Amino acid sequence: MAIPHSKQELITAIDGTYARLMQEVARVPPALARDPVLVGHVKGTRMSVCDLLAYLLGWNTLVLHWHAQLREGKRMDEITFPAEGFTWNALGALAQRFYADYAELSMPELQQRLEQAKDRLLALVDAHDDAQLYGQPWYTHYTMGRMIQFNTASPYANARTRLRSWLKTL
Repeated sequence: MAIPHSKQELITAIDGTYARLMQEVARVPPALARDPVLVGHVKGTRMSVCDLLAYLLGWNTLVLHWHAQLREGKRMDEITFPAEGFTWNALGALAQRFYADYAELSMPELQQRLEQAKDRLLALVDAHDDAQLYGQPWYTHYTMGRMIQFNTASPYANARTRLRSWLKTL
């Protein structure tokens, strides 16, 4: 996947990778949705397809939360990245929190919430122009568009690869 450098490229990347991911999710036998069949986000652990969807939902929701805090008047230096109680070098623990946050949801419920979050992110992207998305650093040296892509299109593509590999073993 090419790295998006414009609003339209970002929208296309998010939509395209999400659609391809959902094609793979549709192939998951419902009886296996909660089985720990995939390599987890923490070394030596396993996760289910539902955990993978929870992970994606968690990151999408987190990006929306960052932007909501900005709309509420917080400055960038007042926002805790990636999340309160977590650092960038310990993202495995954050992944496990995401699994736990959504553990009670069924696979269809996770899919519905993920689609809603993705749609809200697309609306967020659509509300900005190329200069806002890619014209200046937004978080450290990353642009807003790049930070959104890091937490949408890129993990969607990674999740699809994980699912495809596992589905080939069935």
